[in-house]
Amino acid sequence: MTFSIRQRLLSRRSLLGRVMVVAFGWMAAPRPVLAASKAADPAWTLSDAEWKRRLTPEAYQVLRREGTERPFTSPLNGEKRKGTYHCAGCDLPLFSSAAKFDSGTGWPSFWEPLAGAVATKVDFKLIIPRTEYHCRRCGGHQGHVFDDGPRPTGKRYCNNGVALRFQPSA
Repeated sequence: MTFSIRQRLLSRRSLLGRVMVVAFGWMAAPRPVLAASKAADPAWTLSDAEWKRRLTPEAYQVLRREGTERPFTSPLNGEKRKGTYHCAGCDLPLFSSAAKFDSGTGWPSFWEPLAGAVATKVDFKLIIPRTEYHCRRCGGHQGHVFDDGPRPTGKRYCNNGVALRFQPSA
């Protein structure tokens, strides 16, 4: 049995159409709200209710539901004192003020985290892949890292201010 050229083209078009319908359906399907990354320290594997008691509603939305605060709303964006920025969820030190810079984006930005303080994962929420980072200890969402920062790393750790607590140096 031989297929005519017309049958082959229709067969290819049908296959392409099906692939496009499946791909569009996958992209348009509602996604469940993602929770924060898994805590590396079992002591910080808390229930949703426990996190809600510990955090402000804004911090809960960012740290536990991977939300984003509005730009230019965090007082930490203009913080100039020397000190350390800690995770607002578990108080783990994440960034030194020496690595902070004004990125002009409206969120506190750093060119380097403290050693072993953050972990990363790929985030596809905007369809294009981004690198999300979170607190290594409690898994709380902090922000995203981009390759447009200053030297020496060229990185920009764009952090939600409500996900941080500033501890000034003594």
